[in-house]
Amino acid sequence: MADKALTVRTRKFMTNRLLSRKQFVIDVLHPGRANVSKVELKEKLGRMYEVKDPNSIFVFKFRTHFGGGKSTGFGLIYDSVENAKKYEPKYRLIRNGLDTKIEKSRKQLKERKNRSKKIRGVKKVIEALKSLVDDAMPFTKAGDAAKGGKKK
Repeated sequence: MADKALTVRTRKFMTNRLLSRKQFVIDVLHPGRANVSKVELKEKLGRMYEVKDPNSIFVFKFRTHFGGGKSTGFGLIYDSVENAKKYEPKYRLIRNGLDTKIEKSRKQLKERKNRSKKIRGVKKVIEALKSLVDDAMPFTKAGDAAKGGKKK
């Protein structure tokens, strides 16, 4: 598959200093091929923009045009992997192997949902946070949670 011609063009290139990245739209011409893998695109972009670490390149939202032979998507090149971890959504970090997905059982999620149905108001928010943070909240007693931290 990799022996057929492949052309990568970028447009709408912008250096985003606030998020420490370069962002652009990618046009990929791949006549005679079904599509191009994201790994192959990352390698090609890494060579085009002289990127030191290929983990700081993110490509996503690719759509193949009708009739094939051309795809369009988005690309981001972060200045460092730390910046990528700071600003990228967690699901994209997981897809690129920079983070791990926390596996929760279906039963556990349903039990948490049903427990939260039985609680009303401010307590519901606090209980949800407790279950997420696992006792890292300052409200440890039910009485403190009911008061909401306010003094009378």
